[in-house]
Amino acid sequence: MTERATKKIVVKDLRKSFDGVPVLNGINLEVKTGEILTLIGPSGSGKTLTLKCILGLVKPDSGSILLDGEDVKDMPERDRMEFFRNFGILFQRSGLFDGLRVWENIGFRLSQQPGMRKRQVKAMAIEKLRSVGLSADVADLYPAELSGGMQKRVGFARAIAGDPPILFLDEPTAGLDPIMSNVINDQIFNNVRELGSTVMAITSNLLTARIISDRIAMLHEGRVVWTGDVQEAVRSENPYVSQFWNKRKDGPIQMSVSTISA
Repeated sequence: MTERATKKIVVKDLRKSFDGVPVLNGINLEVKTGEILTLIGPSGSGKTLTLKCILGLVKPDSGSILLDGEDVKDMPERDRMEFFRNFGILFQRSGLFDGLRVWENIGFRLSQQPGMRKRQVKAMAIEKLRSVGLSADVADLYPAELSGGMQKRVGFARAIAGDPPILFLDEPTAGLDPIMSNVINDQIFNNVRELGSTVMAITSNLLTARIISDRIAMLHEGRVVWTGDVQEAVRSENPYVSQFWNKRKDGPIQMSVSTISA
């Protein structure tokens, strides 16, 4: 396999401003085929915006986004729907459709394919439910009838429905207790390895980053300030990584805190 073929996603000098305020200041990232790259960093560092730019949901001001060696930044809108078939997405708040049953949520994208029958879609949805540790009887429930952990697992099942080659996971364990977080972490790792998907994940949960990641990229003020594997992150002397990983308030990352006077 050539070096070019091993690079599934390449982001070069990606820049984006809003109302003249720069948010992405030259993002450079590479994700190899079958790799799990996790983005960490403080709020507002550009993690979610980077994923939105790759998907084409936000148009960057400059830079390039290569998927399998092809620049997709300026892709015509007529090709965008076909492009989206490459991706499965787990949203931070699961993003389930309240009015659809669980199996309809999971199979939503599958049901759009020509020739797919409801019976087939439901069977495939139940198969994905089982892959995330949920039983078939959950399929006919509505999202409001599920716990937070179950909603996350259904959201992940929807993301992997159709076995997409690329997965984007935005805060997959946000709002979950430590035990359920570990359940989700294991299911992400096991399913991704089985599918062979390439993954870009965002997390503020450093345990999640430890468990699921092949490599980690640290973002700060719209730049990638460090990349490396998990063990390198643990012992890194990079001041940004060290402060964030060890949860210290003092360091180069300064969080603005407003005070309320009496």
